[in-house]
Amino acid sequence: MDTAIVKQETTWLTDAGLRPTRQRLALANLLVGDGQHRHVTAEILYSAVKESDESVSLATIYNTLKVFSDAGLIREILVDGSKSYFDTRIDDHPHFYWEDESKLTDAPKDQLEISSLPKAPSGTKVSKVDVVIRLRKTKF
Repeated sequence: MDTAIVKQETTWLTDAGLRPTRQRLALANLLVGDGQHRHVTAEILYSAVKESDESVSLATIYNTLKVFSDAGLIREILVDGSKSYFDTRIDDHPHFYWEDESKLTDAPKDQLEISSLPKAPSGTKVSKVDVVIRLRKTKF
């Protein structure tokens, strides 16, 4: 890995209070090393790891994605009740889920309008709202 990239990823991790282990640095490089936003599952990231020079188990990838999410470095987006995607873009924005391709992409934030939310039950507050718009190709 390029020294400048390692420094950038080390800073990304340490600024979030995480220890920059070899495996975390390798995954950080794949997630944000080129500055592009991504929507990945653990399996997608595992495939990318296998194509690189790194060696990281699928279990470690699952654990590391959870740690990154808990630290606020990435956002977990739950699709289909059991499939998690992890988004490197952490601001509030909606998503399209392409059912035919099992793919998650950003949706235009400026076209979403939410006028109100239901009142939270007593003793709770809304912590976040995830908007996932499911798409399916038409059969014309």
